[in-house]
Amino acid sequence: MIRLSGIEKQFANQLVLKGVGLKLEAGTVTALIGPSGSGKSTLLRCVNLLERPDAGQLVLEESELDFAHGISRAQVLALRQQTGMVFQSFQLFPHMTVLENVTEGLVTVLKWPKERALTRGRELLDKVGLSHKADSVPATLSGGQQQRVAIARALAPSPKVLLCDEPTSALDPELALEVVAVLRQLAREGTTMLIATHDLRLAAQIAQQVIFLEAGEVVEEGSAHQMFTAPRRARTLAYISTLTERLPESWSI
Repeated sequence: MIRLSGIEKQFANQLVLKGVGLKLEAGTVTALIGPSGSGKSTLLRCVNLLERPDAGQLVLEESELDFAHGISRAQVLALRQQTGMVFQSFQLFPHMTVLENVTEGLVTVLKWPKERALTRGRELLDKVGLSHKADSVPATLSGGQQQRVAIARALAPSPKVLLCDEPTSALDPELALEVVAVLRQLAREGTTMLIATHDLRLAAQIAQQVIFLEAGEVVEEGSAHQMFTAPRRARTLAYISTLTERLPESWSI
């Protein structure tokens, strides 16, 4: 479904991504892990072109982009319509209700009829367990509830891939469990996801594939089971062992 190759990104004089490549199969969950500054959030943002790579190629089904030769605005818009983005800081509209937050993009950007958008919005709020909060405003919700609204909003246009940038890092452990439960259910349903996270328990419980980044390069990649139980690189083992007190008992979704 998604293939990145030779992705480079530079900010000022710092090369943040150094020829990164990865491949995501449809219906799978891939976790990007690594220390702060490793480039995982930048790589995620390059997938939907919130950051435009300086070099490399991206293929997302029928969209094929070569950044060395430049890309058009039409190509950017076409690719973004195939991706949904969940941010660390929720980024909900504070003056809108929960239901309006979910449906706003459908009505204003995709030009859906309002009733169709409302029907879709209610379906998604039910999926994330927040149908009873449809008429509330974000300020009245917990952090976990706000992130679940953000997930519903990202899913509204039925994107081909859901991109999650540190979806639990702004939440305390109890509220993070609410978000993990929703993401796990989406994974069971076959939603293609790419998740940048420092939460190794989230990566271990949800992802089939794990990619360890450091200093803008892929150090190691493999199945979640292999990466968390028998990493091949000493650097991967050192990183995982410092952040994980014990491994999850179950690796299956």
